[in-house]
Amino acid sequence: MTARTPFQPSSEAEEHAHLERRLTRDMAQAVRDFSMIEEGDKVMVAISGGKDSYTMLHLLRRMQKTAPISFDLVAVNLDQGHPGYPVERLRGWLEAQGYDFRIVHEDTYSVVKEKVPEGKTYCSLCSRLRRGILYSLAQELGCTKIALGHHRDDVLATLMLNLVFAGQLKAMPPKLRSDDGRNIVIRPLVFAAESNIARYAELERFPILPCDLCGSQENLQRKQMQALLDELERKNAGTKQSMLAALRNVRGSHLLDAGLWRKLGLPVVGDAPAEEVASATIEPTSLVRS
Repeated sequence: MTARTPFQPSSEAEEHAHLERRLTRDMAQAVRDFSMIEEGDKVMVAISGGKDSYTMLHLLRRMQKTAPISFDLVAVNLDQGHPGYPVERLRGWLEAQGYDFRIVHEDTYSVVKEKVPEGKTYCSLCSRLRRGILYSLAQELGCTKIALGHHRDDVLATLMLNLVFAGQLKAMPPKLRSDDGRNIVIRPLVFAAESNIARYAELERFPILPCDLCGSQENLQRKQMQALLDELERKNAGTKQSMLAALRNVRGSHLLDAGLWRKLGLPVVGDAPAEEVASATIEPTSLVRS
């Protein structure tokens, strides 16, 4: 079998078209596999001003125009009070593009700076505060889904973080219901490679906004895992895609979780045909709780 020749675009326009097809295909696959968007949904698209959320919003609107179902989008940006945050640049872009949007001002920056000791990472508290605000706003706006821009590389880094530091075998769910049962969060880009998103955002010339709060913290565990994944990918091309495939092809009977065995109906104690145990697998679930 001959190796596939890597795509070599002859122009930026051709590269843009190729990336858009690839990312649209990845998003459509995720939306279809996990029933992320349904007839009549109103989707809150959380926009941070980064490459991922811009790409998600842009591709969701393209999907909205061609999908066999009808759904609405509203872009929401949370201005968390970071000094010098250029929110007007984002507002101008959203207005120029004709999006329905809301920009909400909540000073979580001061709270995080006050509560988190010097040298500790801000991410946990910052994300918890942001999530609570978005959950409440989704209810106010009558949104049935909240779309977040996490991509394949985020999913894999989370898998590695949990494996190495938390002693858990879990990643980011593509779709989940919040603990209070009021909101459903979706991640339409979970199959999309970060490198493709980065290049697409560059070609689209999205007005990227900085996150100075956590961007100044270089020694994050997540960054360590991302660096490890990037190094594996450099040494063995296709590693990340193989890891993503593994998350979609879980063999529960080959793990050491007795509780999982019971849920699968496998015998924890006693005899069973070896072929029955070895063939047990977990199918992807469409909805899990956080």
